[in-house]
Amino acid sequence: MNANTQAYTRGAGLADVLQQRIAIIDGAMGTMIQRYKLTEADFRSERFAEHPKDLRGNNDLLVLTRPDVIREIHEQYLAAGADLIETNTFGATSIAQEDYALGHIAREMNVAAARIARQAADAHATPDKPRFVAGALGPTPRTASISPDVNDPGARNTSFDELRQAYREQAEGLLEGGCDLFLVETIFDTLNAKAAIFALDELMEDTGQHLPVIISGTVTDASGRILSGQTVAAFWHSVRHARPLAIGLNCALGAAVMRPYIEELSKVAGDTYVSCYPNAGLPNPMSETGFDETPAVTGSLMEEFARSGFLNIAGGCCGTTPEHIAEIARRVGAFRPRTRHDPLFTPLLAA
Repeated sequence: MNANTQAYTRGAGLADVLQQRIAIIDGAMGTMIQRYKLTEADFRSERFAEHPKDLRGNNDLLVLTRPDVIREIHEQYLAAGADLIETNTFGATSIAQEDYALGHIAREMNVAAARIARQAADAHATPDKPRFVAGALGPTPRTASISPDVNDPGARNTSFDELRQAYREQAEGLLEGGCDLFLVETIFDTLNAKAAIFALDELMEDTGQHLPVIISGTVTDASGRILSGQTVAAFWHSVRHARPLAIGLNCALGAAVMRPYIEELSKVAGDTYVSCYPNAGLPNPMSETGFDETPAVTGSLMEEFARSGFLNIAGGCCGTTPEHIAEIARRVGAFRPRTRHDPLFTPLLAA
């Protein structure tokens, strides 16, 4: 992002919160949607009753067909203490929605999702506890760096320009709907993330509305690398030019396994804030949430991260619920936020 751009018109207050305490981001959306046991009819509603493809499982579509469910989930996370709620747009790009033959309504989905989250956040905001809407940009089911064909290493199922265009359309919708910041999350391919960053930079230059950006990668296994092969440190250095408000890790691993990687990130990313929202442990089909960890276990692990000075933003990903978020908020609230240790760094916020 251009260091000489004008002050942010939205989301600037988040930096004040991060200087004072560890901020709380919400938990899983998909896990909560599963609790509602929605049917194909819920996903279709009247509007898509004749759509030729099955739509159950297209959670992003619910912002149009069951907005009451999405609003209620946001409300539950806000009541649990979340400072930031993510829009229900993880797969709301034209690229991802093509799997359902709905790529043409991607922008509409993002506008609706941001408006639902905006209404919920505003209803819970107080002067002492502002609430923020993070416009979520997921990784898409396609990758610019990795071949989808084991027999052809050079093959690609998307390009940087295709990703940039899809992310630009998504971000336009999120901005129109009223998000406070952008969250490029669950990154498994840094080139995909760079396309999102480029699209956000273009959008903010063109509109003059400069929102904070948080970038969050996902370590896929015990090697400590994201899927496209980068270590946590290499990932940070690949995206630090964007000067994000925060850099972080989410998904894939539970907090116990994620610890060395969030510790490393906390050390190398000295000039920005650090976020962490892990899964609730490992998948467990016998559990109510589909994951191992209870709120008490996840909360205790995140408390240890806070005690160690790793965190500025804490929350949960797959398998976490409002109960997990309430426990995380209670436990990390006793600790001071991690301090950036590069005095030369000034994030792009209102002076």
